[in-house]
Amino acid sequence: MHFVIMGCGRVGATLAQSLESRGHSVAVIDQNPDAFRRLEAGFSGNKVTGLGFDRDTLRTAGIDDTYAFAAVSDGDNSNILAARVVRETFGVENVVARIYDPHRAEIYQRLGIPTVATVRWTADQVLRRMLPMGMTDEYRDASGRIQLAQVDIHPAWAGRPLRALEDVSGARVAYVTRYGDGLLPTPGSVLQENDTVHMLLRVDDAPAVERVLTAPPAVDA
Repeated sequence: MHFVIMGCGRVGATLAQSLESRGHSVAVIDQNPDAFRRLEAGFSGNKVTGLGFDRDTLRTAGIDDTYAFAAVSDGDNSNILAARVVRETFGVENVVARIYDPHRAEIYQRLGIPTVATVRWTADQVLRRMLPMGMTDEYRDASGRIQLAQVDIHPAWAGRPLRALEDVSGARVAYVTRYGDGLLPTPGSVLQENDTVHMLLRVDDAPAVERVLTAPPAVDA
């Protein structure tokens, strides 16, 4: 598959090299040709100098045949403009934009443009390492009402079925990370010590879900 990336900073260069290492074709757009120096010497993808929201530049990068587009430049406005042009003009459905302002990210997310709010994500990751237990927002749907969250589970739940977590919280276990591997739950899945649990829930229910799962289970849970 072909991918186009706007912005050849550290994130863009890493994305490009990761995609190419998986056997995909990649084009990277940046208005500063010196930025391409961040790419490894063996990178064989297309390096396009220009603005990522310019139609001719995008066509040079192969946007007509692309599977997905990522706008990860340093400018929020440029990223959103490029994402909209790619989606609305060229009909590319798989589009994502990096946004530094978390409030603006929420707005664009509700408009149907998937965004990664860098500041919020970083703050959440830092909080996870500072606070003893809680929940980290990993993804929200376009309406902003449903979230995928990494939920800290009280150690006393270990050895109990995952469905017990669902029964008491009303949330759904999407998957579990166990020793670095992602596992999809089955009806007989049991929570093990050191598991990382990722759950789907309504945003409005998040405080209640966090409260019940960071506490030990009731005797009859």
